[in-house]
Amino acid sequence: MKYINLIIIVVFIGQFSAQENQSILLLNGYLHIGNGEVIESGLVGIKNGKIDLVRNSLAYTYNKEDWDTIIDLQGQHIYPAFIAPNSTLGLTEIDAVRATRDFDEVGQYNPHIRSQIAFNVESKVISTVRTNGVLLAQATPRGGDISGTSSIMALDGWNWEDATILKDDGIHLNWPISAGQSGVSNEVNTVKNKENYSKEKLAIFQFFEMSLKYASFSEKDQNDVRLNAMIDCFKGNKRVYIHADELQQLQDAIDFSIHFDLPFPVIVGGYDSHLVTRKLKDANIPVMLVRTHSLPQNEEDAVDFPYHLPAMLQEAEVKFCLQNEGAMETMNARNLPFQAGTAMAYGLTEEQAIRSISLSTCEIVGIDRDFGSIEEGKSATLFVSQGNALDMRTNQVNVAIIRGLFMPTRNFQQELYEKYTRKYMK
Repeated sequence: MKYINLIIIVVFIGQFSAQENQSILLLNGYLHIGNGEVIESGLVGIKNGKIDLVRNSLAYTYNKEDWDTIIDLQGQHIYPAFIAPNSTLGLTEIDAVRATRDFDEVGQYNPHIRSQIAFNVESKVISTVRTNGVLLAQATPRGGDISGTSSIMALDGWNWEDATILKDDGIHLNWPISAGQSGVSNEVNTVKNKENYSKEKLAIFQFFEMSLKYASFSEKDQNDVRLNAMIDCFKGNKRVYIHADELQQLQDAIDFSIHFDLPFPVIVGGYDSHLVTRKLKDANIPVMLVRTHSLPQNEEDAVDFPYHLPAMLQEAEVKFCLQNEGAMETMNARNLPFQAGTAMAYGLTEEQAIRSISLSTCEIVGIDRDFGSIEEGKSATLFVSQGNALDMRTNQVNVAIIRGLFMPTRNFQQELYEKYTRKYMK
């Protein structure tokens, strides 16, 4: 029995190693590179987990012996991996079950709380998201004034360490709700809200002032866990994601970033960002835009205003990407491609829409050197769809590859559908 088990283990390891080191050639695909360029009959070669070759299939002669696996796509679409930023994907399984929610810690200032170690690679939700082309995610904590530190994770891995793409990419600061968001017309309450806003904003300034001063201490004197987590925000090794939507919040958040000379500030939400595009552009601050599939936040806004917002920032030349924070955001991460499709229907070109959930996202979170587009030397993290991946009617993923390894393109929902179809629709 021991010998049989040993043989099984050896065979398994051998198969895994063979897949890990195999060379893959994708032929005759409609290639969306991710940077705005398209090759109508594209060829992509993958070796040792990296993209080794990007060519026009019609103008390149290849040797079959050089490739372990050759797939003729016959015109199907090739895309770089889509990435879900600012997401609780992998940090929660069932919203209604408290024991499966691991994204919110007690306390107001928690920069030292790290989502990386809470990421659950066994999540069944991940498989349903992956089969729509979302292969990477920014696992993001919630709650408090500073929620914690996010990490960029692959939606596959043996454990959270194996799934990590970039650990501790940035802290998440929830900007206080301004008086303009209270919805209260009562003059006394409005004054009170303004006072509360000023106090909460002052507390944030004081915490960052303290953190900046602490960063100047010698290493032997740096013994505060919370403040240690803040040091890299001032050195440029971490981003500061500022969650803000309303005009007053955005103006104050931009001024705050300039005041502390933050190397990499990012606005998350940015519902009113179209009103401060010049200020955002001058300060070089990108925006992770509020969920496209949402209702307007102001009574005077058109019902389809969120659909237009990506095109408005595109026209103003403000760097942005799409994100999905909101109700049932974990399971709805699979709809990220369709949010980009809606933005395409309301002003973006197809390639701009694709960029907004691939390369632009990777640039904003700091992993564009290896991910976000299908270019030579980058990680082989991509997928193939039968048709346009931004349309729910044609997004049918046939091939998914993360870091050079083939991923399953089926999930348990499809299996349940087929199971009951066989039983009740004979």
